[in-house]
Amino acid sequence: MIGSKFGFAGVNQPYKPDASIDAISRQIENLNNKLIPARVVDVILDETHPDFISLGEWNGIGTIKYELILSPESERTDKNIAKSLLANTKTFPLKNEIVFLISLPNTDSLNNLTDNEVFYYLNAISLWNHPHHNAFPNPQNSSTIPESQRKDYKSIESGNVRRVTDNSTEINLNSTNNSGGKFVERINIHPILPFTGDNIFEGRFGNSIRLGSTIKSKSQYQNNWSTTGQEGDPITIIRNGQPLNSSDKGWLPTVEDINQDLSSIYITSTQRIPINVSSKNYSGISSDQIPSYPISYNQNQIILNSGRILFNSSTDSILLSSQKVISLSANEDIGISTRKNVTLTGDLVKLGGINASESLLLGDSFIKQFKVLLETINLLCDALVAEPALKGGAPAAASQLKTIINLIKDKNYLSRFSKTI
Repeated sequence: MIGSKFGFAGVNQPYKPDASIDAISRQIENLNNKLIPARVVDVILDETHPDFISLGEWNGIGTIKYELILSPESERTDKNIAKSLLANTKTFPLKNEIVFLISLPNTDSLNNLTDNEVFYYLNAISLWNHPHHNAFPNPQNSSTIPESQRKDYKSIESGNVRRVTDNSTEINLNSTNNSGGKFVERINIHPILPFTGDNIFEGRFGNSIRLGSTIKSKSQYQNNWSTTGQEGDPITIIRNGQPLNSSDKGWLPTVEDINQDLSSIYITSTQRIPINVSSKNYSGISSDQIPSYPISYNQNQIILNSGRILFNSSTDSILLSSQKVISLSANEDIGISTRKNVTLTGDLVKLGGINASESLLLGDSFIKQFKVLLETINLLCDALVAEPALKGGAPAAASQLKTIINLIKDKNYLSRFSKTI
């Protein structure tokens, strides 16, 4: 029927306040018929999958094969396929994760909606409430569960929480031919602890984005950015990689630590971030210009912290601009190199230290006048050598002085690379 409601359109039909119990029951039953739980049995992620061509080639990326949760394995068919519902947010499930299917029209449904509906899937349900994976093999097919884990998953069916403590935790989480690569389960991936009001986006591998705030809680897991400011002041934390010494109790939560996480970006408002900087040398800045020490600053700032930071501009420039000072500090060397010019300008340019007070010599002007002086002295020495009235060592001294003058005249004392005005 053309007027039939599909998917969200049907789910979103408003409930009437005066609806009878029977009417509400029918609507709930209708909702149950539209959202169908299914277990993922395969995922197409690249061209190595055997069904890559038949399921649309690159347009079929993210397509899953599934089995209905309440149906026996024998009812699997090649028609049990579903596409990702969201085009711009890709969170493809792993094999053995459970998703909800929803019936919606496809591209061939313009003329007959009822005959061309297909299934789309929502993100995997949070069965274990864990970002790493939420897979649950079919308990009716024990061959899909390693011997070391069968007791584990059996206990879960009784309501227990899955807490793997051994290293033999791998179940089949990969599609045919390892399409998209191989996913290996890890037992040391910890979920990020939420605080009231947070929006958190977590990957499967210890990477996360927190849109949070200054907030204090009574939990044993305290954050370290809420010692200043007012509750509700915003903070954004992008973290990639947990500490290398993370425990194997992956069910325990964790809170970001800028000094232990592998790479971090902190965007703050009033928070004070206790970062341990590598170099604390500010000797190149006058005492009245030294900025607040990083762990003391509690105004809006952006902090990047990692084992290495690379800034690269491929087509234009890198511009550094500051209202106050720019401090470059390193425990080893600082190198500046270019194929063209290096220019330093300022009311006063100091080399060697903040207390430098000796003026640089204007080399070209000095050498020009110095050569005039040398030529004059040279002429005087010529006269002294040739003067017959002089006795003793005067002619010999004048001759020796001429030799020294010629050595000085033949040497270039001007720098080829450093210039001043």
